[in-house]
Amino acid sequence: MTERRTLYPPIEPYASGWLDVGDGHEIYWERCGTPGAKPAVFLHGGPGGGCSDKQRQQFDPERYDVLLFDQRGCGRSRPFASLEANTTWHLVADMERLREMAGHDRWLVFGGSWGSTLALAYAERHPDRVSELVLRGIFLGTSGEYDWLYKYGASELYPEAWQAFRDHIPEAERADLVEAYHRRLTSDDEAVRLAAARVWSQWEDTTVTLLPQPHESGPEADRKSLAVARIENHYFRHNCWLEPDQLIRDAGKLRGIPGVIVQGRHDCCTPPAAAWALKQAWPEVDLQIVPDGGHLFTEPGITDGLVRAADRFAVPLS
Repeated sequence: MTERRTLYPPIEPYASGWLDVGDGHEIYWERCGTPGAKPAVFLHGGPGGGCSDKQRQQFDPERYDVLLFDQRGCGRSRPFASLEANTTWHLVADMERLREMAGHDRWLVFGGSWGSTLALAYAERHPDRVSELVLRGIFLGTSGEYDWLYKYGASELYPEAWQAFRDHIPEAERADLVEAYHRRLTSDDEAVRLAAARVWSQWEDTTVTLLPQPHESGPEADRKSLAVARIENHYFRHNCWLEPDQLIRDAGKLRGIPGVIVQGRHDCCTPPAAAWALKQAWPEVDLQIVPDGGHLFTEPGITDGLVRAADRFAVPLS
């Protein structure tokens, strides 16, 4: 059996800053690797997540010039956890501003989970700006995927966690849990917002982990939970501003773009059916289903697939 690849050693950004993208938002960005090497952009998950040090390590720093950024309201971007002027299409426009700022004609687009959704939306709107796509844990923003997470599906795999998520909402409001959480996550009462954010994030943490992991606590964990819960809920209650089956409908625009999908067989957050549907609509893509993989990029089989995919598209060293 071939030895699995691991993450590259830690690397620090060689440049960073904030870009004013309008609408009162400033986007935090950083670049790492080798200036002038193969251009790439990394798209984090959520919606509402943010970039982390480990995410840089999926790329060979000698052969890539990677731009990572915290999407609107996320991480170090400002204002924090803001829902104003924060939609999929705002983020697509932000990516174009960042590409122009970096001086790239085209770049490899790399995204997992919600990052895969954003990558597909961007590539279908700007196919001429995408050299390759590397995607993980495909999420297409369909009604079936929302139902899996917030009505019936994942609830059957994690009944105890589902009960805690459901029971935070009074029985009279449970017909639409996403809307009921929205009322609490946008409450004027900080304690109500934070309580709902903790429960929402705990449910997500449960579905994304193949093996149980301790749930983080403390002020920084609460800060992350608030951004993820508020922004994720905001996006999902608006169907991510996508028309029904839009990403599959427009997959023909991806023809000619080399791509790899790394999908965990046991991904309970974004099950493999979405990756399979995308493969049918985009036959050229290399779909790799990891037999012992779940959702997170840090799982050994998923890491191996992503690092190999990035290496495949890297420019050889001279």
